[in-house]
Amino acid sequence: MSTPVDVAVVGAGPAGTTLAAALARRGIEVLVLERAPAWQWRAGGVFTSPAAVRALERAGLGRDELDGLARPIPAMRLETPGGVLVRLTYGADRGGSPAVGFDRSRLDPALEAVARDRGVEIRRGVRVDAVELDPDGPATLRLGQESIRARIVVGADGSGSVVARAAGVARSARLAPRVGLTWHVMDPRPAAAETARPGPDARLAVIRDGYVGLAPVPGGRLNIGIVLGPSWRDGLARDGATATTRRALAMVPPSADDPIAWADATPCDRIAGAAPLGGRAIRRAGPGWFLVGDAAGFLDPFTGEGLHRALVSTELAAMAIQAALGRSDDRADRAVAADAYDRAMRRRFASKDAVSWLVQSFLARPRFFEYAARRLADRADVRATMSLVMGDLVPASRGLDPRFLAALLAP
Repeated sequence: MSTPVDVAVVGAGPAGTTLAAALARRGIEVLVLERAPAWQWRAGGVFTSPAAVRALERAGLGRDELDGLARPIPAMRLETPGGVLVRLTYGADRGGSPAVGFDRSRLDPALEAVARDRGVEIRRGVRVDAVELDPDGPATLRLGQESIRARIVVGADGSGSVVARAAGVARSARLAPRVGLTWHVMDPRPAAAETARPGPDARLAVIRDGYVGLAPVPGGRLNIGIVLGPSWRDGLARDGATATTRRALAMVPPSADDPIAWADATPCDRIAGAAPLGGRAIRRAGPGWFLVGDAAGFLDPFTGEGLHRALVSTELAAMAIQAALGRSDDRADRAVAADAYDRAMRRRFASKDAVSWLVQSFLARPRFFEYAARRLADRADVRATMSLVMGDLVPASRGLDPRFLAALLAP
């Protein structure tokens, strides 16, 4: 049995449902296919800058709804093994909006509800076994005994995207293999459940061959996200996630502002893992196919850009897909729209990717990272610029400006 549709989206995460809603608003028929029967916690980020909040408003979430999904966070505190503390405010200390910690168990279903309200058909519990791309005609998605014929197929299914593999563009990240582990614990600090007021700072503590992120989220909880490099691999395989995360958390010392020993906190859900962490795509679109969200490439969660990047990719893809469907089904015409999206993504994120690689190069050299962190801590203007660059609030090219780098690295 074969079902024809205009656009088939693989994956019902924030990128997939947001894109589907944007296309449905343009009058385009969209089918979303998701292998999970119901929403479940997966390894993913919850901390994001104010830019992501504005993108979610553009996606259709109201201000009141967002207030119930997010916990304002005054700043992210970057902590080094040498004891350097860098407080990144993302412009909140200069009159801007604060960063937030999202309750993904409510955010993701809210975006799915927006898509359904706009007429998108979302089929859960459906696994896409294979995608067959045809540059001269519709793509075919194989779902067991059924197949879907789509003029456009979109991969919104993460770094292991079945669409990216079918297009032959999926590649591993150019970093040493890492694993990401995330879960929530109860937050015993005073006023932890008061969602409307800003919570304590989030923390990003660099440890041996990894880092630990701690971000308050609604419901009196704290999200813990840990990224571990290759030296942790054997211990993780031998001892399991619980023992390994306790060892990693033991490397994060309590502070006067955050005296909790988080390794002993009560977990609210299971530890979810992702490995290998990150991935890349040598192209993000071609005749009849597009990649959005992490499927379009994701380097590392250190800069906290995952959700915002995913939302921006859906905005750019929606325009390109509308243009592609407005043309004939001629290969050359469809390629024009795909190339436009691929170029737009490269223009939008090339500088930010370079900044991310710069950060990673310092992380790989602890002595240099300590040096740069001390300069950020001591130089308010440099720190403010880096904060805005990491939060996608100013063009990332500012972080690559030779004058900025000189101000950062000069003794």
